[in-house]
Amino acid sequence: MKVLVTGGSGFLGTHIRSSFSADDLSRRSGLDLLNLQDVQRAEDYDVVIHLAAQLDKSPESAEEIFLNNVEGTVNLLKAVSEDSTFIFASTKDVYGRFADNHSEVPETCQTLYSGQTALEWSKLIAEKYVAYYAHQRNFRSCIYRLSTVYAPASEGNTPNFVTHYANLINNGERIQLPQNGKPIRDILHVEDFAEACRAFIDSVIRHGLYNLGGGRKNAISLRDLVSKMEEVSGYQASIDEQNPLPQPVPVNYVSDLSLIRQELDWAPGITIKQGLKSLF
Repeated sequence: MKVLVTGGSGFLGTHIRSSFSADDLSRRSGLDLLNLQDVQRAEDYDVVIHLAAQLDKSPESAEEIFLNNVEGTVNLLKAVSEDSTFIFASTKDVYGRFADNHSEVPETCQTLYSGQTALEWSKLIAEKYVAYYAHQRNFRSCIYRLSTVYAPASEGNTPNFVTHYANLINNGERIQLPQNGKPIRDILHVEDFAEACRAFIDSVIRHGLYNLGGGRKNAISLRDLVSKMEEVSGYQASIDEQNPLPQPVPVNYVSDLSLIRQELDWAPGITIKQGLKSLF
């Protein structure tokens, strides 16, 4: 099975590429999704895991974000071969503020515009193109709306907040938290993300869309997350109580994993304690 990972040199991509012994399509590897000749090589692969994206949330970068995240995805979809498998990394943030209406967020949560940035909107638009081209070109497709997927730090990559907290603890630096650390997130280790990709590849499902995160068993407040890091590392964290971060949107987020359990027989296998140990 030949696997291609776009963004395979990025924060998550580095680990996913290693897990699948996959090839990399990224600007660091000298290839660009906006170059039609570069993306054409996707036709030679049985599986394409599309992680590459511009992650900037600044309003002034909107046009560039749409160009890279939407047009780049379309270029790739046009190159994917019939009967191959395409896995797209979307985001939970397509739900915006509507996620706060659910204790566990299902795939049926509304995705109407509620202040999302161009990044989240570009992911939602790209999802529609994935569904369209998968049916038109007859390849299998899976959309994962990712919650907080964390991974060990890798050189040259900006980590998400979980790994960022671990790095600050490692370096003895102060951690800023929103709302005294009360917001809750369900966190998922990158190895479990890789297993979810395998679960779809090995399934009989032609087209799927799933929320993917740690679920209720791996949901934790940010304050408790820092405490758990202290426990597994043996280090003491320093919280900057005087300079809290803004309230996040949504305030709390826990993925409803009912659909992916039912259709792909997948569930997280790595506990919070096990996963956090890999960061120290």
